[in-house]
Amino acid sequence: MQASGNDAVIYYTPEVFQAAGIHNKKKLFGINVIMGTSKAAFVIVLALFLDRFGRRPLLLLGSVGMACSLAALGLGSKFLEHSGSKPVWAIVASIVAVCADVSFFSIGLGPITWVYSSEVFPLQMRAQGTALAISVNRLMSRAVAMSFLSISHRITFAGTFFVLCGVMVLASLFFYFLPETKGRTLEEIGVLFEDKVEVDDTKAKEMTRL
Repeated sequence: MQASGNDAVIYYTPEVFQAAGIHNKKKLFGINVIMGTSKAAFVIVLALFLDRFGRRPLLLLGSVGMACSLAALGLGSKFLEHSGSKPVWAIVASIVAVCADVSFFSIGLGPITWVYSSEVFPLQMRAQGTALAISVNRLMSRAVAMSFLSISHRITFAGTFFVLCGVMVLASLFFYFLPETKGRTLEEIGVLFEDKVEVDDTKAKEMTRL
């Protein structure tokens, strides 16, 4: 989830737009307010429609949307880096792309990751699996946030956004093969994610007992 760079985008949005030519603190604050408002609004949208549309479609929508948003943000940043005039349309496009990125995160990777992780781990291993998932998530968030500026100084902000876009394309391909858990009981989900060999062995043992 954190490999998407969402936290880094939120943390360093002021630096990104300062590099794009916006130095007024009120404008930078206004961009953060717009970004936070759109993020919160889409969290509410997800809460209303998660059980209606299912986990997998929303996860795919969010990841594909983030990939497109990061690509647009990379293109906008690339244009602004090589443009002396800093055209308004490019700045506006970059702002829209940032807001779209955090919004798609709020209807996909952000919340659904935790819904999936609470469902897919076996009952007897759920606490350990969830603890491991949270630990990896926070470690990845720290690694991405701490390295974002260093990487951006080497390959520019545009290059970093293109790399994150590539990560989201790979994530979308992975999510495409995930099964849907909507409307299934925990027991059905457990069977869905069990190793086929393990299931066959269990059936064989039951047949032997009979």
